[in-house]
Amino acid sequence: MKCDLHVHSVHSGTITLPVLKHFFLESYSAPQEIYRTLRRRGMDLITLTDHDSIGGAEELRGFPNFFLSEEVTCRMPSGTEIHVGVYDLNERQHVQLGRRRNDLACLLAYLSEQRLFFTVNHIFSSLTGRRAAEDFVWFAGYFPAVEALNGHMLPEANRNAAEFARRLEKIPAGGSDAHALTSAGSAYTEVPGARNKEEFLAGLRAGYGHLRGESGGYWKLTRDILILCCEMMRKDRWTILLAPIVSLVPAAVAINHLIEASFARRWGARVNAGTSGPGRALPPRRKPEVWEVQP
Repeated sequence: MKCDLHVHSVHSGTITLPVLKHFFLESYSAPQEIYRTLRRRGMDLITLTDHDSIGGAEELRGFPNFFLSEEVTCRMPSGTEIHVGVYDLNERQHVQLGRRRNDLACLLAYLSEQRLFFTVNHIFSSLTGRRAAEDFVWFAGYFPAVEALNGHMLPEANRNAAEFARRLEKIPAGGSDAHALTSAGSAYTEVPGARNKEEFLAGLRAGYGHLRGESGGYWKLTRDILILCCEMMRKDRWTILLAPIVSLVPAAVAINHLIEASFARRWGARVNAGTSGPGRALPPRRKPEVWEVQP
């Protein structure tokens, strides 16, 4: 079975950039459009991973092979921010995750207690801001799975994530991170032989998942951002006045491309060389305990 484990809909809310956050959404894709697109592109199971939201579930609850997930925005002890993919949860668990997302130890304990499958996403990207050396110690010690293929991250960022997962024997997971329908299903996770959601997730936990699809790049990201801009102007006609700013998108993406490449290269060299900073070794290679969080 195939499943794109990282997809955003209109329920992901607004972007976090100053000024633009007042009218520019993370995605303009309706849940039912995403469902139809992913099914058409060969996905057997469908999920949404909106930012801190399960709002899309109401539209898809009765659809075959849909299950509820979300991407939790979490504050690390270092003060940095990460995104945690949490899969096959219910409404009550969503509420509890929201209450714990600014306390990483409490969040991890709850995820473990509830036996939820979770991943740490795009760890070699500056998407959520700066990274601290101690963050990787947490990733190595307490996260059972790592997003090792993200359809919008640069190939180098994905290679570093895959190497991190391989070296520390973490469960690799993959998804498109699509904010526009054009990219939905461009990266996904496949569990051969699985016949339903339960077998898919069990196989994923057991390490039988295979990552398929493509990484991101300059042209792909530029295309999707321009599509989002067009969707914004179609939704709110007055934003057509921002068209001159939209013309700057290719240049902005080029600058972001350079920043992302530098970020992935710098942290990949530090972390996958075996240390997370001067004199600070990562935990030894071991099979992770999927359900247990050490105090």
